[in-house]
Amino acid sequence: MNPETAVTTSPVLALLAFVGVIILLLFLIAKWRWHVFLALLVPMMLFGIIPGIQQNNFIEAFESGFGATLGSIGVVIVLGSIIAEALRHTGAIQTITRTMVNVFGRNRIPLALTLTGFILGIAIFSDVAFVILNPLVHSAAKAMGVPIAVVSTGLVGSLQLTHAIVPPTPGPLAAAALVGADIGKTIIFGGIACLVGSLAGWVWGQFIAGPRIKIQPDDEFAGETFLEGDSTGLPGALASYVPIVVPILLISAQSVSRLFLAEDHIIRTGLVYIGWPVAALSIGVWLAYRNIRTEEHRKASKSAWVEEALKVSAMILVVTGLGGSLSAILKATPAVEVISSFFSTYGLPAILLPFVIGIMGNMITGSTTVGVITAASLVAPMLGSLGLSPEAGMLSGACGSVIIKYVNSSYFWVCTSLTRLPVKDAIFGYGGVTLVGGLASFAAVWLMWSVGLI
Repeated sequence: MNPETAVTTSPVLALLAFVGVIILLLFLIAKWRWHVFLALLVPMMLFGIIPGIQQNNFIEAFESGFGATLGSIGVVIVLGSIIAEALRHTGAIQTITRTMVNVFGRNRIPLALTLTGFILGIAIFSDVAFVILNPLVHSAAKAMGVPIAVVSTGLVGSLQLTHAIVPPTPGPLAAAALVGADIGKTIIFGGIACLVGSLAGWVWGQFIAGPRIKIQPDDEFAGETFLEGDSTGLPGALASYVPIVVPILLISAQSVSRLFLAEDHIIRTGLVYIGWPVAALSIGVWLAYRNIRTEEHRKASKSAWVEEALKVSAMILVVTGLGGSLSAILKATPAVEVISSFFSTYGLPAILLPFVIGIMGNMITGSTTVGVITAASLVAPMLGSLGLSPEAGMLSGACGSVIIKYVNSSYFWVCTSLTRLPVKDAIFGYGGVTLVGGLASFAAVWLMWSVGLI
């Protein structure tokens, strides 16, 4: 911390302000139901008028943190949202689900849906994907003769995990920018952690929680499955996957090339541009738009889909910007050193801090996206002092941000209402799968950090 640019040089004041911001954030969202934008902005504004705060430095940190964060990630978030809109409208989600079920067989639909959620959660908001797949969940449970939770629980967990952990989903993408993580590495190692968590969630749903929840599928959805329906008008399997897979491969390839190729190598040089997230996601948009088959979709893709993507992105963008501001402000105080020294003094594993902050952010706000962004904002200034890499810090916080989905989460209510589960059963099944999946994913992250992969 540079004393000339410090917001405050008082450790006591910095720590009290840090704790005060978190407590006020808790009350504004959980008790008074404020929108997260105002709930983040107001504590920071109050932080700035505390006696002893250098207000010129505070303003500089606020503005530079906001601008730097959005400058690196804003366009990418919008492009990712446009891809999600295209996948939803063109039927690519249905095709992806069909192929997964065909690979694993009709007798393993819970596993097929879990892995479908693992893929779709990377590109589609989890609640949107679940709404689309809900009729299939009911009809599959009826065909298998099992309770609805046996089929739905693994899907609920895996959709949430990749939505929280793997870019280019907006939340983890924003968190990666906040901590300065390499997006390619985050995709690779986050994907590994999510696969572990998704499989743990499938076990929880099919063999532990699901059979104990006796609610049967709803007759309203009997026969409403696109698995047996006419596939005319749906894109093919390759065309459905490539808008998700190609950008991920390009971004990941750029990161891998930095590890194994010389700086002037022709492949590494070429990947500098096409592996840049803005370019890679732009290619993804083009690939998704190639699935357009109707004149109605062709017209909507030029304006309506983009406008919808901008609406979805707006909240994430402003919250991410404010997260960048909060991170820059905290970095300019001694709070970072105080918290880091606490972990060192008591011998606590540094990887636990972002995980715990992620849990707090999720349980306070009910939003996975806000939880992962909050964790990244608070832990970013401390990474160097804690000895954590940006990738380890971001993935740890993201794993915490899915623990636990319960009654203050909109995603919880979407899944609960559509599957007709009583609240107590949904807390056990769906809250349980996010707990199990989050813990399993975090264990994988901890292991990768321990052996030096991240």
